[in-house]
Amino acid sequence: MIRTALPRTWSFPWTGRTTALSGILLLLACEGLAVGVAPAPLRLFLSGVLIGGSVVGLLLALLLAHSRQRVARPLAERVAAGEDDAQWFSARSLEGFPMEQVRPLLLSPDAPGLNRLYTAWVFATHGHDPQWIAHHLDLSTPTARLLVAAARQHAGSVPSAPSTPSRRRPQ
Repeated sequence: MIRTALPRTWSFPWTGRTTALSGILLLLACEGLAVGVAPAPLRLFLSGVLIGGSVVGLLLALLLAHSRQRVARPLAERVAAGEDDAQWFSARSLEGFPMEQVRPLLLSPDAPGLNRLYTAWVFATHGHDPQWIAHHLDLSTPTARLLVAAARQHAGSVPSAPSTPSRRRPQ
């Protein structure tokens, strides 16, 4: 039996970068065709518009790549750089958190995480309603209502700062 060698096809991975590169090459070909087909008086104007659009597109792509890199950095690097979200959960922002009321929720089988409850508390103290909190943080509505009610009660019990600063007269 004679075996014939079949031609091997090269498989090139089709990733997001490959798609972007193909799109850019197609766009450049279309731009070249548009400049070539355009009447002579419009070629300079069309070239300027296309170059300007290309520069803006390049800057947006670089901005997107930089933001994705920043997000992809490990948490340890961000904490070391002082970019962690701990300021949201400071002692002052968690003042009045109803831990005794949410403790049974934390011990239940489908318990939400404590950080999610802290986040809901911060949103409740900033005036978000229970439905919004329940929807955006995937909490049950009664849990969100409990936190909002506690936040309103806490806001009512905290003495407010004087609305006008005291003014001293120069002596």
